[in-house]
Amino acid sequence: MAVTIDLSGETALVTGAGAGIGREIALWLARAGAQVTINDLIEERAESVALEIQEESGVAYAVAADCRDDKAVDMLVEESFRLMGGLSIAVNNVGMIPASRGLKPFIDYQGDDWRDIIDQNLTLSALCGRAEAELMVSNGGGVILFVTSGETTRPSPYNSAYSASKAAINHLVSTMAVELGPSGVRVIAIAPGTTLTETVAAAFTEERLEQIVASTPLRKMVEHDELGRLATFLVSDLARCITGQFIIADAGAFLSRTRPGNLEGVRGATSEETTK
Repeated sequence: MAVTIDLSGETALVTGAGAGIGREIALWLARAGAQVTINDLIEERAESVALEIQEESGVAYAVAADCRDDKAVDMLVEESFRLMGGLSIAVNNVGMIPASRGLKPFIDYQGDDWRDIIDQNLTLSALCGRAEAELMVSNGGGVILFVTSGETTRPSPYNSAYSASKAAINHLVSTMAVELGPSGVRVIAIAPGTTLTETVAAAFTEERLEQIVASTPLRKMVEHDELGRLATFLVSDLARCITGQFIIADAGAFLSRTRPGNLEGVRGATSEETTK
């Protein structure tokens, strides 16, 4: 007897799905049978992923929206519901280190740095979650999954603001789970380790990537498809008893390493990146 994940009849919104982890999660949800709305800041990227799903005989829609805008978030959730006829799964993958803020020592972070980074990670995620939860509570329940970061599980030198903002989302998940559980809404987070996305490949030298691989018990980096498969399991009925948790998916890095306390081997430390 085979055990399969069947998301037929489910309707999913994935934010920041135009590339990287978000794209892979959207592809896997569609392969499991869900309708998927692809959100990205850049319309062409959202449309490209939606087309990729359609070419695999899946059902997908593209909706460009800037999740840093409160009204745009409400519009995105409402439009996703309209296009798919429901919203039973939401994956909040958007988050970033603003280009103007970058990576730097804790004592160099100013007030504007903190406010900007927290706003574009914690506040943005909370607003997406609120809009999604309101709809799900009114329509019989669902699953909300946040993508946070493995940097929340260990000290993260030169990255304190981003890591703290992501750690706060892990806590938000537990609070949302308690409040929303009686209405049939599960809330979960996955905390990926360093994932070999296009952004990471461009930002890290080969030597730095080798150091990361060597520091993990599994001697590997996290790959896009691994996170796509994990997310698909967590939002499925197979994981229906899981809520309020953040699942660490980092090849065991949290067991064995603290991020090196310098920026050597990191190209363009000030570059903006969406969540993984």
